[in-house]
Amino acid sequence: MVVFVGLIMVVIGLIHFYLWKRLVKDPLPPGRARRIGAVIAVALAVLAPATLIGVRSGALPWLAWPGYLWIALMFYLLVTLAVLEIPRLALVLLWRSRSRTGKGSASGTAPGDPVEPAAGNAEPEAGQVLTAEKPADDGIERRVLLARGAAIFAGLTAAGITGYGVRTALGGPQIARVQVPLAKLPRTLDGTRLAVVSDIHLGPLTGMNHARRIVDVINSVQADIVCVVGDLVDGSVAELGRFAAPLAGIQSRQGAYFVTGNHEYYSGFQEWVDEVARLNIRPLRNERLELGGLDLAGVNDLGGADAGDPPDFAKALGDRDTARPVVLMAHQPVAVHDAAPYGVDLQVSGHTHGGQMAPFNLLVGLEQPVTSGLGTVDGVPVYVTNGAGFWGPPVRVGAPPQVSVVELRSK
Repeated sequence: MVVFVGLIMVVIGLIHFYLWKRLVKDPLPPGRARRIGAVIAVALAVLAPATLIGVRSGALPWLAWPGYLWIALMFYLLVTLAVLEIPRLALVLLWRSRSRTGKGSASGTAPGDPVEPAAGNAEPEAGQVLTAEKPADDGIERRVLLARGAAIFAGLTAAGITGYGVRTALGGPQIARVQVPLAKLPRTLDGTRLAVVSDIHLGPLTGMNHARRIVDVINSVQADIVCVVGDLVDGSVAELGRFAAPLAGIQSRQGAYFVTGNHEYYSGFQEWVDEVARLNIRPLRNERLELGGLDLAGVNDLGGADAGDPPDFAKALGDRDTARPVVLMAHQPVAVHDAAPYGVDLQVSGHTHGGQMAPFNLLVGLEQPVTSGLGTVDGVPVYVTNGAGFWGPPVRVGAPPQVSVVELRSK
């Protein structure tokens, strides 16, 4: 753990060094402005890890807004500047090539070569030697202009994307609809609707209206079953219990059900399991229920193993009537590898946030078999919702918050 934290600190330091070079050192001349920029860069380099550590531990909750917004802005500054490195390098190489071939000087002579005076001009004074104009100063000026242009463009782009992302993350969740055919589903259950919601992440940046907006959307779809697939909270019941209170208003024909996510194990999972039950949401703790002609199963999150509360797929899925269709609630999509041998007909998951901040979604795909939407893994359909909240920066880009409606259809 210490090594991991140390590695994160080194990475954050290197990122800020790069941002300082491209946004401060390259575009600004030596002097007061550059010194101020260096101080700001150091302060922001300290702010990022202080936020990640202080907010999560509860020691510095007031850092949440400025710290997480800077982390988002830092990310998009890094991405934008990295993309600009390619045209920047091409321009620098072009200028160097033109300078070497003499195309940068008006006379075509090499810098420093003697120049004969033009006809009709006065002769040089005794001892005076005329030389071709050196393009060095011109080259420096062009590089500074390029650096300033890139810095301005990156700043405006990152600020615009971050602002859009904040508006998206703090808005109400969208409704995503998908139909999933199940071969075993009785015709009497054709059209059964599951409202799948995940990653609500009640925390220091949300408040009571966050849960209330999500509940309003859930209730608007008139679902038969509501599946809350983990990562409900980022804090204790004492801190966030009042923010979770609106969840008691969830309405469905056959009940609302909950499985733990990895963040419940950072927040006191047992007290949240009890609190969720008090809010009339049934926790499924490695267990299975019969809901008419459909089985609904739920397993603890894979992260529960470190807290002595691991998933038990055999307990939840074993010794059942395999002629009945079973839908599994599992927080992480990757759990499907353990669930597939039990003949699961559909797994519903969250955890990925759909990547939350593009292009981060490209990295999520390295860990999870499905990042967003419907996919098939080991022969099992897996539906992954984007989640209804956010973790860390209150920013969503390319992955809007969702409440998903999964409609089960008979083949």
